[in-house]
Amino acid sequence: MTGPSEGAVREALTGVIDPEIRRNIIELDMVESIVIEGGKVTVTVLLTIAGCPLKDTITKDTEAAVARVDGVTEVVVVLGTMTPEQRKEMKEKLQGSGTRDIPFNRPESLTKVYAVASGKGGVGKSSVTANLAVSLAEKGLRVGVVDADIYGFSIPGMLGLSGKPTRVDEMILPQISHGVKVMSIGMFVPPNQAVVWRGPMLHRALQQFLTDVFWGDLDVLLLDLPPGTGDIAISVAQLLPASELLVVTTPQSAAAQVAERAGSIATQTKQALAGVIENMSWMEMPDGTRMEVFGSGGGASVAENLTATVEREVPLLAQIPLDTRLREGSDAGTPVVLGSPESPAAQAFDALAESLKRRSRGLSGRSLGLSPV
Repeated sequence: MTGPSEGAVREALTGVIDPEIRRNIIELDMVESIVIEGGKVTVTVLLTIAGCPLKDTITKDTEAAVARVDGVTEVVVVLGTMTPEQRKEMKEKLQGSGTRDIPFNRPESLTKVYAVASGKGGVGKSSVTANLAVSLAEKGLRVGVVDADIYGFSIPGMLGLSGKPTRVDEMILPQISHGVKVMSIGMFVPPNQAVVWRGPMLHRALQQFLTDVFWGDLDVLLLDLPPGTGDIAISVAQLLPASELLVVTTPQSAAAQVAERAGSIATQTKQALAGVIENMSWMEMPDGTRMEVFGSGGGASVAENLTATVEREVPLLAQIPLDTRLREGSDAGTPVVLGSPESPAAQAFDALAESLKRRSRGLSGRSLGLSPV
C-alpha cells in the first residue's frame, strides 16, 4: 500500500482547531513540518507559548486527524514552540499590525454588542448574562462575554472557569466555557482579593479587555456591567458607542424605579435600548399556580416608562421565573440552560435568546467592501 501524500495530510490538518484561538493550525502557521516515511507520518506542531495548557488537546486532535488519512499506519506528533518572530507574524495575521483598536468599532464589524445593566445589585444580572450567553451559543452563534463588573466579578464561577488566560506576548486569549469566550478581571486576581481601583484604572481595564484580547469574529458580545450608572457604564458608552442596553429588573416597584435610572442613561450616552428583562418574575408551584414572591408588573412598568423617556419602543423581552435550579447551576458553573433545559427558567432564556438571535446584525452605515467598476 502506498503512503499518504503531504497534500492529503495537510488537508486533514485544516480540521485541527486551536482550542483557544479557534482557527485551524494550518491557517495559524503552527505546522512546521510534515515528514512521511511509508505509512508513518511525523508532524511538528509549534505551540504559541511553551507549556501551552491545551497542548494535550492539540496533540490528540492532530493524531486523530492524520490517522484518518488513507495510507497512514502510524502518527507521531512533535511539539515545538514558536519563535518571537513567528508569534509576531501570527498576532499580525489575527489582529493586524499597527495601533490596536477595538475590533467591534470597525466599519466592517457586524457584532451585536449588548451591555447588561441594572439599577441595583441583587437582581440576578450576572446569572442572566451567563445563561443568555450559553443559550445563544447553543443556537450556533459565536458569543463572547466581558465581565465588566470589576469589583463584583462573578461570571467565571457561573461558567465553571478557573485559572488564568493564555498570553501570547501582548495578546490575551479568552478562556472558553460552554462554547462562550470569556474575559474577567477575576482571572487575574487571587481568590477573595478585593479590587481597589478608581475610575481611570477601571476604564483602562475595560479598554484592555476590548483591545488586547483576541475575540475573533463574534456574532454577539455581552458585557456584564456593575449595577448603577457609574464609571464603567460611562466607559462602555465611550468605548463601544454602538452598544445597546439590556436592562434587568425584578418585579417589585422599588427595583423597577431604580432600573429606570439605569436605562435612562441612554438619553445621555446616546446608546440604544434593546429592551427590559424581568428576573425572578414568579415561582411556579407544584399545582401549576404561580407565586409572585416579589410582586408583579415591574418589568412592564420599566419598559413603558423607558419607552416614554427615549421616545422609541423599549420592549419587555422576557420574564424569567424564580427557580432554585437557576441558582444551583450558577453555583456549580453549569448554567440552567444546560443543566436543566426543561425548567421554566431555561425555557424563558431560550425564548429570550431566540428573540435576540432574530435581530439582524445591521448593515446601515457599514462598508460592504465593494468598488465601482
